Amino acid sequence: MMRRAWVILAMWAIALPATAQLDQVSNADAVGGLKAALEKGAVYAVQTLGRTDGFFGDARVKIPLPQSLQSAEQLMRMVGMGGTADELILTMNRAAEAAVPEAKKLLVDAVKTMTVRDAKGILTGGETAGTEYFRRATSTQLRARFLPIVKRSTANVGLAQTYNRYAEQGARFGLIKKEQANLDAYVTEKALDGLYFMIAEEEKKIRRDPVGSASGIIKKVFGAIR
Repeated sequence: MMRRAWVILAMWAIALPATAQLDQVSNADAVGGLKAALEKGAVYAVQTLGRTDGFFGDARVKIPLPQSLQSAEQLMRMVGMGGTADELILTMNRAAEAAVPEAKKLLVDAVKTMTVRDAKGILTGGETAGTEYFRRATSTQLRARFLPIVKRSTANVGLAQTYNRYAEQGARFGLIKKEQANLDAYVTEKALDGLYFMIAEEEKKIRRDPVGSASGIIKKVFGAIR
């Protein structure tokens, strides 16, 4: 029992400095610092992905063909039809790049409506707690905004429509995953994943090096919980 008590005491002592420092940061500073950091990450993600080659030129977020088409892709390349597969892959990524700028306003609005409780929870949460807040607050609306843009981008590629027809039939027989049965819906989900991935990368960077951030309020708040 004594040994256990010492372990608990030691853990408390380690956690105390960060807690005490955070307590010294006012609610206004905590909310202001977090909003500045999250808005910085959101703008960075939108600007990085919402341009030519934002998705297509970055292996971390580049959208591949759905699994259901990857076997067909290999066969197409073997018989000299790789250009068709390349065209579809490029179209999917260009569609995501066209959709992402729609996210900026919704992400900024999510920051503006954040409560003090949200802010404190994110500050003391995991390294991507802010990104998860964005996902909860914006994914449904972003999905609705992205989908029409993706549809317009893929409409010019006949292969996309052919895929949708056959994939929907395959999904009814359980041969293709439901989430991959429609190419536009698949690209929309991948665009969302890429967006939140990029926001998370920026959030982790700010948490690791708040001093390197351009904003004084970000340094003050995130520096207090290091």
